[in-house]
Amino acid sequence: MVKKVSIIIPFYNCPYVGQAIESAINQTHQSVEVIVVNDGSTKYTEGISPYLDRIIYIEKPNGGTASALNKGIQNMTGDYFCWLSSDDVFYTEKAEVQLKKMNEMNSPVSYTNYYPIDENGEIFAPLQGVYVEGRIPFLQRMQIGNIINGCSVMIDRNIFKEIGMFDESLPFTHDYDLWLRILHKYEFLYIPEPLLNYRVHQEMGTKKHAHEISAEIRKVQQRHSASMKLLFSLEERYSGAIKIRPQPINRRIY
Repeated sequence: MVKKVSIIIPFYNCPYVGQAIESAINQTHQSVEVIVVNDGSTKYTEGISPYLDRIIYIEKPNGGTASALNKGIQNMTGDYFCWLSSDDVFYTEKAEVQLKKMNEMNSPVSYTNYYPIDENGEIFAPLQGVYVEGRIPFLQRMQIGNIINGCSVMIDRNIFKEIGMFDESLPFTHDYDLWLRILHKYEFLYIPEPLLNYRVHQEMGTKKHAHEISAEIRKVQQRHSASMKLLFSLEERYSGAIKIRPQPINRRIY
């Protein structure tokens, strides 16, 4: 039986939403549902109209990206979750390739590499992604900061039942917080193929909320400090070197 993948697109006043939806509905995987959650948008809703017969469309009052993602999770019927920001673009084979590799490795959660694109959809930088060899080095690197691009992730929906969903009290680092919670029980499978184009533009949250994001990162790190130390203490020793590729631009607000 083919597993269904649910692609959730939080949308708030984004002019690129049509491109995101197009990339989601054109996936090569046989069973995909696309859920667009309008988080109180006042602009660019016309970009959704051509696709209403091919997506699940949900409207809600503005509450932030985490609340929109959680609303999508609550309404999804798929076996696996993917998050697609409304200004990013999935490769058509993303769901198929990622799910196949996760099944091969018996992994419930994974992330991939990606390319940065500009306002016109043109790639402007080398392949992005961070690979860390070994569980403990990976945990140590995640303590320093989030190395996982949220829109590259695929998650077995059962993880949400066990770990919980995104923390809606964190406007900017809800992804980082969830990844740290997941890491207490699971390892992230790293998939080196680029399966996402990540759009960099002047209206993105990384540029508009840099100070708030830095403060919130410290808050998340403090929240998880004790539990991460306990996790490390359970490992008597480890081996493997940290191998880091160029630091990704992975902070996304919508």
